[in-house]
Amino acid sequence: MGSIVLPGWLRRAQPGNDMTLALGVGALLVVLVVPLPTVLLDASLAISITVSVLVLMVALFLRRPLDFTSFPTLLLLTTLLRLALNVATTRTILTHGHEGEGAAGHVVSAFGGFLMGGDVVVGLIVFAILLVVNFMVITKGSGRIAEVAARFSLDALPGKQMAIDADLSAGLVTEADARRRRRELEEETGFYGAMDGAAKFVRGDALAGLIITGINLIGGMAIGVARNGMSVAEAAQTFSVLTVGDGLVSQIPSLLVSVAAGIVVTKGSTEGTADEVMLGQLGAGAKPLGIAAGAAVMLALLPGMPMIPFLALAGGAGAAAWATHKRAMAPPPAEATPTVAGEPPIAETLRIDMLRLELGYGLLSLAAGDAPRLTEQIKGLRRSIAQEMGFVLPSVRIQDNLALSPDTYAIRVKEIEAGRGRLRPPLILAIDPTGGVPNLPGERCQEPTFGLPAIWIEEAQREEALARNCTVVDAAGVVATHLTELVRENMAELLSFAETQKLVDELPAEHRKLVSDLVPSQIGMGGIQRVLQALLAERVSIRDLPTILEGIQEACAAAARSVPTILAIVRARLARQLSDAARGPQGYVPMITLSADWEVAFTEALIGPPEERQLAMAPSRLSEFMERLRAAFDAATAAGEQPALICSAPIRPHVRAIVERFRPATMVLAHTEIHPRARIRTVGTL
Repeated sequence: MGSIVLPGWLRRAQPGNDMTLALGVGALLVVLVVPLPTVLLDASLAISITVSVLVLMVALFLRRPLDFTSFPTLLLLTTLLRLALNVATTRTILTHGHEGEGAAGHVVSAFGGFLMGGDVVVGLIVFAILLVVNFMVITKGSGRIAEVAARFSLDALPGKQMAIDADLSAGLVTEADARRRRRELEEETGFYGAMDGAAKFVRGDALAGLIITGINLIGGMAIGVARNGMSVAEAAQTFSVLTVGDGLVSQIPSLLVSVAAGIVVTKGSTEGTADEVMLGQLGAGAKPLGIAAGAAVMLALLPGMPMIPFLALAGGAGAAAWATHKRAMAPPPAEATPTVAGEPPIAETLRIDMLRLELGYGLLSLAAGDAPRLTEQIKGLRRSIAQEMGFVLPSVRIQDNLALSPDTYAIRVKEIEAGRGRLRPPLILAIDPTGGVPNLPGERCQEPTFGLPAIWIEEAQREEALARNCTVVDAAGVVATHLTELVRENMAELLSFAETQKLVDELPAEHRKLVSDLVPSQIGMGGIQRVLQALLAERVSIRDLPTILEGIQEACAAAARSVPTILAIVRARLARQLSDAARGPQGYVPMITLSADWEVAFTEALIGPPEERQLAMAPSRLSEFMERLRAAFDAATAAGEQPALICSAPIRPHVRAIVERFRPATMVLAHTEIHPRARIRTVGTL
């Protein structure tokens, strides 16, 4: 026999598939307008009850609310299911109710007969009580809690985001942890907002059930008496059973889902299932259990009270209190006594902070409080270094140091102190850009970053200082400026092997072939790291990493193995970038060129094999070169220029090694590193 081939859309309709959900929602909408036979009606009512029990159990065993983020959508769908079945049963009751109590299906008649117990009045009263409990107590309370939770969650969102950013800037968390915490924060805010709206579904469902019940009872009796010739007593008996049964079939699932919603929204931020949390907190202390046992004994001794139930409860509570007391008094296990709580592993002491900012206790307010401007500025520094220099700066760890003076801070690079300074918050620092002492009343000092004379002034004097063309910086800005300058001076040391590997791994897919051809067959990752460090040491951005790797590949193809040789080829590849960095505000590159005499002097002073040339120039000759170089640059600076020193490629590294000792920010370029289309202007010759 041939197999039956199902349509593609039907084959996709399996549990957990998108087609299943679409078909289910479509079927609910169809039920609203199409009559259902009693067999399908019984099956649908059974599904509604079972799903409600499942939702309640999931809510009970939930460890945290965010583990059930689909709950608001599920509330909407279960509410739609119950309303659709209410419409279907109402249609059946009103059209076939006169045929008897089984006209609306076995589920409805069974529930109605069970609750009635042969007494219509008692059954209606009990059913009315169930409606009131669901509508006035559970749904109203859970809706209010959801509304308050949503409001508080939205109000706390900015503070929580700032706390995550502060921890990230301080190096307490990684980028991945910060992204995960932000994602959880977004999920929490969205969940409580959705629960606030979903609670309205639950309350509306209870109200709709109340109205539909009244319609079924009054409308059914009117139709039975007026149209079908039933007596009033017979109509009341038949339609009350059907109405109460229909109401129970819809209200019991509604009650279960309402309880589940209440459990979820009242759970808050507690971790663990409901039974773990309640038992753990109710049985945490021996005193409450002991008092509860004593109260049960007193109630058992009152005249007319049943003694056995209260004595049994008193015995259970007393036993639990004794066990809790014994557990609290028991000494810790012998093997656990040597361990100090919270003591970090010994391996943690071997970890070195790449960057660390130590603050005296008087400066801790700069990194804490309601407006931690220092952490925000450090975050901005890391972002600007990434955009400008092409690599992500390691996290800056901020910690207090009681060994420092209260108003002193220290900046350490790889645990070695690189700089320190003194601050006077809430005073602000006024600096004269010309190098003089600002003519303002205040406490004179020396600016810690560049050593310029400055003065600490009151905030009220800010406008006066600005009017005198002074640069005004608050205490957090002083630290951020100092940290920025030290980072620029030590960028080469901060680029680790792991960071180099990360930069290469994060290259776009179109550059993967270049990396695979280059590493490790032609050069190792350590060689790439040394080339990048050499560029950063001269404050050359490595953001254009593909061009740098192409230059390394070109150098390796020419059998170059030493870092200076590879670096010369890479810098020639970066000629456009280097020329742009050296361009002045007038649009041209101001240059001081090295004369032929000095070119010959440096070339003749190079000794050693070609791959490892060393400079061996007489000290007197070096002193003469430095004096002339300083004079030439001072003259250019007085003329408003910030020139670059131009020399030939073979001697450029050695000239740079001399220049960086007294002018580290000065660019030293080879002739091959000037782009052909760059506008140049010679402002001096050495």
